[in-house]
Amino acid sequence: MADIVLNVEVREQTGTGNARNTRREGLVPGILYGGDKDPVAISVKMNEFKKALYTGKLLGHLVTLKYGAESQPVIAKAVDMHPVTDVPTHFDLYRVDAHQKIKIGVAVHFAHQEESPGLKRGGTLNVVLHEVLVSCLADHIPEEIVVDLTGLEIGASVRVSDLKLPEGVEAAVDANATVATVASASSMADADEAADAATAEGAVAEAAAEAAAEEGGEE
Repeated sequence: MADIVLNVEVREQTGTGNARNTRREGLVPGILYGGDKDPVAISVKMNEFKKALYTGKLLGHLVTLKYGAESQPVIAKAVDMHPVTDVPTHFDLYRVDAHQKIKIGVAVHFAHQEESPGLKRGGTLNVVLHEVLVSCLADHIPEEIVVDLTGLEIGASVRVSDLKLPEGVEAAVDANATVATVASASSMADADEAADAATAEGAVAEAAAEAAAEEGGEE
C-alpha cells in the first residue's frame, strides 16, 4: 500500500461558493470519483495536502484515503493550482482496487547523458515523450521510467520498445513510438527554422485571407 495517507472530510455542499468557503477554512476542496459509487465532495487540510503533494508521490500514485475509521486506496489524477500563489485549489481522486489493473502515465527520466558520444560532440537530446502510458496493477505503479543514454550517437533514437519496464508493467502505447532522439545541433536549428517559416507562412496566409474578406465586404 502507498506511503501517503490523506485524511479527508466530507463536504455536504458543492459549487463555487462552497469551494471558496472551504479554502477560507484552510482546507483544499476535492472530488472522489470512480468505481460503482457516486462522486463525493471531500476536503483535506491545506498543510497536510501540500506536504503530500510536495513529496512528488501524490499525483499518479496509489495513496490511502482515510475517512474516520474507514480507508480505501485511491489515485490522485489532477491537482489545480492558483496561477499566482501556486497554492493547491482543487484535486480529483479516483477509487481503485489495490490489485486492479489500470493505465496511467509515468514520467520518463534520462540517465548518463555524459556517457552519450552524440551528446558529447554537441548533439541535443530531443525529448518527444515526457511520460509514457503504461498498464500495471494499481499497487505496482513505477516511480519513473529511466532511459539510459549510454553509447547513443547522433541520429540515434529511443523507442517505446527499447524501454526497460519493471516486471508486470507493460507499455500501453505503440511500441514504435519515439521517446527521444539525439539530434545534431544543425538539424535542430533546421527544425526550428522550418517551424518559424511555417508560422510565418501561416501568418501571411491569414493576413491575405483577412484582406480578401475586407475587400469582399467593401463591394
